[in-house]
Amino acid sequence: MRHNCSFVKGRFTGDPSYEYEHTETKKAENQDGDKIDGAEEENIIMIKEEDRLSTTIEAIDYDVRIVPRGAFSRTALGNVEVNRSFEGLSVADSGKLSSYFHFREPFLLTQKTLLQKAELDKAIDFLDPIDTDVPKGGSWSIQFERGSGLVTLRSLHWLGFIFYHVPGSRKYGSIYVGLGTKNLDLPFML
Repeated sequence: MRHNCSFVKGRFTGDPSYEYEHTETKKAENQDGDKIDGAEEENIIMIKEEDRLSTTIEAIDYDVRIVPRGAFSRTALGNVEVNRSFEGLSVADSGKLSSYFHFREPFLLTQKTLLQKAELDKAIDFLDPIDTDVPKGGSWSIQFERGSGLVTLRSLHWLGFIFYHVPGSRKYGSIYVGLGTKNLDLPFML
C-alpha cells in the first residue's frame, strides 16, 4: 500500500471514499517469462484516499515523532518505559538538537564509534538523536518562546509539524497541521 500511495501527488480531497487512479505500464512477458520487444501491458491501480491518508500519517509519525532526552528509559530486559525521574531538560540543553530523539526503533546508534558509545548512557540514549537527520543540522528549526519558558522545534521536512517542551518540567508534546506533503526540496533550499 505504501508503494502504491507514493505515486499520488497533490492535496487531499477530504472524501475518504475518493479513489485515485494510477496507470502502471510494464513490458509484456510471454509464458516463459521473457520480455516481448515493443509490447507493453497497462495495469490500473486504484488507491483510496483513506489508504493514502493512513500511509501519510505513518510516514509523518516515523519521520518526526520526537521526545526529549531522558523522557523514556530502557530496562535491563529491553522494555521501553516512561522515565518517572524525568524532570525536563535544562534551558541550556533544551536549545540543543542533540537533546531530542526520534521515538521509533533505533538504527543509527549501531553506527557510532566506540568513543561516542562510551559517552552514552545506555538506559536513556537508546534512540536516534535528531541532530543526525539528513541534511545534517538543517532538518529542524529550534526557537525559544516567552524568553526561555518554552522551546519549539519545527520540522523542515514536514512543514506544519511543531514539537514543544517546557524546560525544567515534564511537559512536552507535538502537533501537525499541514498539507500532508513532504518537503523534498529541502536540500536545495539550504
